[in-house]
Amino acid sequence: MTAPLASRDVMDRHLGPREPARRDGRWDGVLLVAVMAVLMWAVEVIDVFTGDLDANGIRPRDPEGLVGIVTAPFLHAGFGHLLGNTLPFMGLGVLVAVGGLARVAAVTAIVAIVAGLGTWLTAADGTVHVGASGMVFGYAAYLVGRGVFSRRLAHIAVGVAVLAVYGTTLGLGLLPEAGISWQGHAFGALGGLLAARALDSRRVVPRAAPAARPPYSRA
Repeated sequence: MTAPLASRDVMDRHLGPREPARRDGRWDGVLLVAVMAVLMWAVEVIDVFTGDLDANGIRPRDPEGLVGIVTAPFLHAGFGHLLGNTLPFMGLGVLVAVGGLARVAAVTAIVAIVAGLGTWLTAADGTVHVGASGMVFGYAAYLVGRGVFSRRLAHIAVGVAVLAVYGTTLGLGLLPEAGISWQGHAFGALGGLLAARALDSRRVVPRAAPAARPPYSRA
């Protein structure tokens, strides 16, 4: 009975310490979404005391306003605005994060760039655009578009559920309205659809196997 134990001890010493189990990428993705939401609240608390952070939002066609592409999703016009964005941001973000950390990071980057640049190019001069609603529209459009492009039953079911819960709100948010950055909503949704298309796994073309070399004979 002692021989197997001795053999196991020798093998463990030879192989060294066992490699810890890899973390599940989806939990890392959920953590990323949660960290972004916490950062939004932290920024708003700081803004209460400083009162000037919202000036760092997107300012259309102002070169200095391009920084808002990165900062605008973390800036909000008060806690009511922030609360209204946090809940759908977290809910939809977690659904995207199920695909893993790389997936939610890629979707977030694509949506932020498309929504930010679109707003910077098309919104009215002299305005400042802040808020995470562009990201919310982007996440929602990604989840719907993913089902359309992948044609997987689970993805389609999630897309239908998103439309059932947020369809009316999303539709109304795309209509021009004073004081609302509908441009951010529209381009955020466009960014989500582009992300769904770009990240569609069916578009990955398998690498062709190298052609076999013909046999050669020496002359």
